[in-house]
Amino acid sequence: MLEKIKALEKLSKTLEPEPKLRDHWNEQIKQYADHFLDIRNPGETYKAEHPNSSLLEFDNSPKPIEELIQYVQKKVDDTGINPASSKHFGYIPGGGLFTTALGDYMAATTNRYVGISYASPGGVRIENQLIRWMCQLMGYPDTALGNLASGGSIANLIAIVTARDHAGIKARDFESSCIYLTEHVHHCVQKALRIAGMADALIRYVPVNEEMKMDTQALDQLVREDLTHGLKPFLLVGSAGTTNTGVIDPLDEMADIAEQHQLWFHVDAAYGGFFMMVDDLKPKFKGIERSDSITIDPHKGLFLSYGLGAVLIKNVQAVFKSHHYEANYMQDAMDPEREISPADVSPELTKHFRGLRMWLSLHLYGLDALQAAIEEKVWLCRYFYEKIQEIGFETGPPPELSVMIYRYVPEEGDADTFNQKLVQYVHEDGRVFVSSTTIDGVFWIRLAVGSFRTHLEQVELCLEILKEGVAQINVVA
Repeated sequence: MLEKIKALEKLSKTLEPEPKLRDHWNEQIKQYADHFLDIRNPGETYKAEHPNSSLLEFDNSPKPIEELIQYVQKKVDDTGINPASSKHFGYIPGGGLFTTALGDYMAATTNRYVGISYASPGGVRIENQLIRWMCQLMGYPDTALGNLASGGSIANLIAIVTARDHAGIKARDFESSCIYLTEHVHHCVQKALRIAGMADALIRYVPVNEEMKMDTQALDQLVREDLTHGLKPFLLVGSAGTTNTGVIDPLDEMADIAEQHQLWFHVDAAYGGFFMMVDDLKPKFKGIERSDSITIDPHKGLFLSYGLGAVLIKNVQAVFKSHHYEANYMQDAMDPEREISPADVSPELTKHFRGLRMWLSLHLYGLDALQAAIEEKVWLCRYFYEKIQEIGFETGPPPELSVMIYRYVPEEGDADTFNQKLVQYVHEDGRVFVSSTTIDGVFWIRLAVGSFRTHLEQVELCLEILKEGVAQINVVA
């Protein structure tokens, strides 16, 4: 037995690389990152996948890191959307701040477990500090808390499950329970409702006004009708920056209705929440401080790399009641005097130190630089809104934040078909990336200015490519 153990030990110890090998790997990864940031990133923003793309098979022998980096560069970095690009105007662009990589490197190296405060009191304290800072930004009381999740999807799920349980809704109540939102709410909310077991609940799609915001008169009428019919309204979902058009629902009016009818008021501010850092934009969010819960994504509004969303909840006892469980083997960790643990307010038990990327970034850059980058995106979107009309495009509502919609209406032919061709032209060109949406049966192109690397030069390029595309399609037609 001892001989077997010693033989296995010899091979397993190769998992702890010697300093010389570690230095080599570190240097190769550093060169890869520097090459991407300094040389590759200014290139194409979108490229279709290579035909006959093959996978690198696993085998029993180690491979050199140079071979693996080369594979990633060719098979991953050179295909699809480059979300780190300054010319990514589609969907809601993620960030990719370099400090994210530094924070993640530190967190992965130390492998701190921040699911419970007993295991990493300092790590949990930092994550809770970040959540409290976001709560303060949103106007929530000091007693509010929440969770750092992987993104808006899990954050919305945590809020919805908490709202369901707080209202005392059981499976037998689902078919009479009412939820109110618009068709512009992010689809992860519907997905969260289904995962939360509420696929059979009554989802009321509230009409929107001409600005594509929730019609609060229609909302109030729907709630009253449901009450009259003996149903149970319990959840109202608003958007602070819709993905489609970037508009903010009338949050203050919605809060009035939620309070009057005792609805849990949840605001999905995954995209728009951090615009609250810009003083001139704060009035647009009036009423968000009256909500019961908020979703906000640092990997969107603070330009961090993908993998960090947050949910903020006023009623900490409610979210604790929904997610807290105790296990006998964890009895050593049970201490009511410690910080509230992330595992007590979310579905996750195993949790890496994802908050370090945000904490490090806030400290290394300072809030002024981040605030300036956020405000710049608003002005770039406003600039695009004016210029795209000058070259003959039709636009949707004036941008409130950094997302807007536009379309070209040709003199002859179907406008939807024309704009589909225009999006295809932009994608084939590859220098910039835009996405599209359909609203009330009409095909629109979206502009989402969300990368910290995007400046006036990139917006001008996007305008020029769209102008070229229109001319080319008109010639072909």
